[in-house]
Amino acid sequence: MKILVIIDMQNDFIPGGALAVPGGDEIVSLINRLQEKFDLVIATQDWHPKAHSSFAESHPGKGEFESIDLNGTDQILWPVHCVQNTEGAKFHRYLKTARIEAIFRKGTDPEIDSYSGFYDNAHLKSTGLAGYLREKGVEELYFCGLAAEYCVYFSVIDALKEGFKAVLIEDATRALDADDFKKAKEDILEKGGKIITSEEITD
Repeated sequence: MKILVIIDMQNDFIPGGALAVPGGDEIVSLINRLQEKFDLVIATQDWHPKAHSSFAESHPGKGEFESIDLNGTDQILWPVHCVQNTEGAKFHRYLKTARIEAIFRKGTDPEIDSYSGFYDNAHLKSTGLAGYLREKGVEELYFCGLAAEYCVYFSVIDALKEGFKAVLIEDATRALDADDFKKAKEDILEKGGKIITSEEITD
């Protein structure tokens, strides 16, 4: 069974959104086409409460993109984004959702951020994604979405830690920073993941 995992294709990560990933809108049509190549499609969704601890405005005197120690975990302070039940948290309007069987929401705890679709950043709480996949008998996951060096990368790494085969579809993702994405790709390969292009996926 081939599984496509679509990471955080939400309005706030698209150009014009609160935390826009350059070129994030360019991959929507590709992800729509890729869905037809897979037996199962699932998605993750950043789903923050108001005043989330990862937001810069929750820390007076701190600025966006500063890094702090948050309860023992390194935390980048982000612009307010993907607040529950807001337009910014919705999937991009052109993303086809009919084939998405399940949506796993993350970042719901106000005290800790969650980049990965599997766990929060301190690995204290699971989203239930790993158990869901095991119940389906899944062995290999293909990842796409936003942002490449954050939520996509950490989801791939956690998939590998959970014993799944993990494949990054490189042209179906976009990064905030090219250098950080390069380092992320190197780490994925070092930890046993694969990186391919969409052209390598067949029915």
